[in-house]
Amino acid sequence: MRRQVLLFVSVLSLSSVAGQVSYSVPEEMAKGSLVGNIAQDLGLDLKRLKSGNARLHVGNSAEYIELDKDRGVLLVRERVDREALCRQTTPCALHFQLILDKPIEFYRITVEITDINDNAPAFKTKSMIFEISESAVKGAKFSLERAFDSDVGLNGLKSYTLNPTDNFHLKLYDHADGGKEVEMILEKPLDREKQEQISLLLTAVDGGEPQLSGTVQIHVTVLDVNDNAPVFTQSVYKATLVENSPKGTLLTTVSATDLDHGSNALVTYSIASIIDGITDLFEVDGTSGDVRLIGNIDYETSKHYQLDIKAKDHGGHTDSCKIVIDIIDVNDNSPVIDLMSTTQTIREDSAAQTVVAIMSVHDPDSDNNGVVNCFLRDNVPFIIKPTSDMFYSLVTDSDLDRERASEYNISITCCDEGVPSLSSSVTLTLHISDVNDNAPVFERSSYEAYIVENNTPGLSIFTVKATDADWNQNARVSYILEDSSVNGVPVSSYVSVSADSGVIHAVRSFDYEHIKDFHLCVKAQDGGSPPLSSNVTVNIMIQDQNDNAPQVLYPVQTSSSVVAEMVPRSADVGYLVTKVVAVDVDSGQNAWLSYKLQKATDRALFEVGLQNGEIRTIRQVTDKDAVKQRLTVVVEDNGQPSRSATVNVNVAVADSFPEVLSEFTDFTHDKEYNDNLTFYLVLALAVVSFLFITCLVVIISVKIYRWRQSRILYHSSLPVIPYYPPRYSDTLGTGTLQHVYNYEVCRTTDSRKSDCKFGRAGSQNVLIMEPSCTGTMQRIQNEKNILDEPDFDSEVSVYKNC
Repeated sequence: MRRQVLLFVSVLSLSSVAGQVSYSVPEEMAKGSLVGNIAQDLGLDLKRLKSGNARLHVGNSAEYIELDKDRGVLLVRERVDREALCRQTTPCALHFQLILDKPIEFYRITVEITDINDNAPAFKTKSMIFEISESAVKGAKFSLERAFDSDVGLNGLKSYTLNPTDNFHLKLYDHADGGKEVEMILEKPLDREKQEQISLLLTAVDGGEPQLSGTVQIHVTVLDVNDNAPVFTQSVYKATLVENSPKGTLLTTVSATDLDHGSNALVTYSIASIIDGITDLFEVDGTSGDVRLIGNIDYETSKHYQLDIKAKDHGGHTDSCKIVIDIIDVNDNSPVIDLMSTTQTIREDSAAQTVVAIMSVHDPDSDNNGVVNCFLRDNVPFIIKPTSDMFYSLVTDSDLDRERASEYNISITCCDEGVPSLSSSVTLTLHISDVNDNAPVFERSSYEAYIVENNTPGLSIFTVKATDADWNQNARVSYILEDSSVNGVPVSSYVSVSADSGVIHAVRSFDYEHIKDFHLCVKAQDGGSPPLSSNVTVNIMIQDQNDNAPQVLYPVQTSSSVVAEMVPRSADVGYLVTKVVAVDVDSGQNAWLSYKLQKATDRALFEVGLQNGEIRTIRQVTDKDAVKQRLTVVVEDNGQPSRSATVNVNVAVADSFPEVLSEFTDFTHDKEYNDNLTFYLVLALAVVSFLFITCLVVIISVKIYRWRQSRILYHSSLPVIPYYPPRYSDTLGTGTLQHVYNYEVCRTTDSRKSDCKFGRAGSQNVLIMEPSCTGTMQRIQNEKNILDEPDFDSEVSVYKNC
């Protein structure tokens, strides 16, 4: 940046001071840029600027400069554009005054704005267009538009250049306004046929640093003179035409060019061929040169055509060319299938590769359009095999199965390799004859059938069903009962099977308690030759009926003895007297038992449990209650209809054995009875002594003890009467009835009135009186045989004879 300062000071009257300061700054300085130190240049103190309220007085120009009183300098207030401020006027300056008060002083300030090269030369138009005939002579002049540069001095427009310079060059003249006049001079004759349009670039350059330039495009159109004949672009044209093309199909377009222009370049076309009928198939457009099809083309009739085309301009000049047309085959023929020999029926056990049909295939098209491939549409066990050129055979590809498919509609399709492909199809119906190759198959792998016992012989139990996938006689199924035995008896004595229907009939009436189930084997056999068969197992389940009444196991009812349960008079409410034990050989709900008190000497004293059969007191026993109590209990099952049994229970209400004997003397005791009883008492004493010695051995081995005890109890003659069957004891698991009853019997040798002391181990006591001990033991053995349980020995009560 260059700044020039000029200072002129003069003294005026009236105490005013006048001075002049000049500054020079370039245009386009940024806002806030320093113009000059006015206080220093004028010799003013900064305090004077503040005290004199220094200010700038600007005339009619914009306020581009401002005063900073704190620093005493002039700053750029607004960016200055010299071209906008002064245009082409030089020099370009800003004039204003600095005014001070007290005393009044003013100073003239001039700021010159110097030019910078910030504008490039420019043309008013984007392009210049000239039309020059190709017959124009060398030296012809063409005036060009001048460029304008807003800058002045060295930054203004300096020179022009033209590119390219093959046909023209520039000539410059000084203009009266100081500018440059420019002309374009033809230096070389033009030839429109070589170059019809010429593009030139005119560049204007200024003298600034850096140098700037502007350009304009010059378009020169060369006007034609008729001095050329038409010429085809090709001497031979080749075209291809697909047969069966529709009329109007464009084959090709011939083109002849005339280097002339306008009407001198107009060319017309025509067919010059002399071949007969050629003009019936083809035509050429005289203006555009389009060659089109106007007839029907068949590849099989002619594969090639040749046309002669002539081009002529308005001046009579001509040229000619040839068009060679190749006809392309179209896949317009479908393959022809000829079935020469066919088979209508084939056995399902036929071997693979068995020939089913022979056929020939022909396609009249050529090349790929005539190449034929045959295949089967559906997924069938057959394949097509080529035997020779255009001959094929249809053979089996895998094993046949009539049960899977009894016939096949074999669809044979032959298609060529044309695009699009054409095809033909034929359908051959082939029946598969049956072979007995399938055994009967039952609907299930095994069967279960149910029949209620006590059935009527001949009743239908169940039906088995087997199917055979074969056909006709090979699929006719017969049912046969296989030989087997049930509990050593032939199964045929239980059931029979219908050979035709497979219905199983009962031969006899079944008893659930005798046999609960059995199984049999049924064979299904077809009618083929040889026959095929399969077996199935049928499980017959016998269902129970309520045909058995409950059986009372305890207390035991005999006609020769009286069994009584002893209840002490001190017994409380709920005292367990005894428990009625009964079983039902039926099953399910038919064996569910319930107990009811039917009759009683005193119904207010006893009750019986509905489910467990326990007889208990329902009030406190008193002295007024009779010693002899007789209860009748009914045991019913849950069958439909229900069955029942009754049992009598004798109860003795007493605290001592003599008291009981006085009430039961009517039932017992003669001389023979006393003798026998004395004998058994002595025998019991001996047995007890033996048991004492045995217990010493049992202490050493518990297992030997139990075995010895059970053997002694079974084989001894002890009068063990009360017992509780282990398998039916306390079925509800209440544990209310003791399994072991211990008694101590004290008996004299000469008196019928003997005393019996009840032990504390049991919760209840049983008293038995019989005329003879022999009858007692016999009854015990019979009851033991009825139960026939291995654990019975552990439940037998032990009497101690004292």
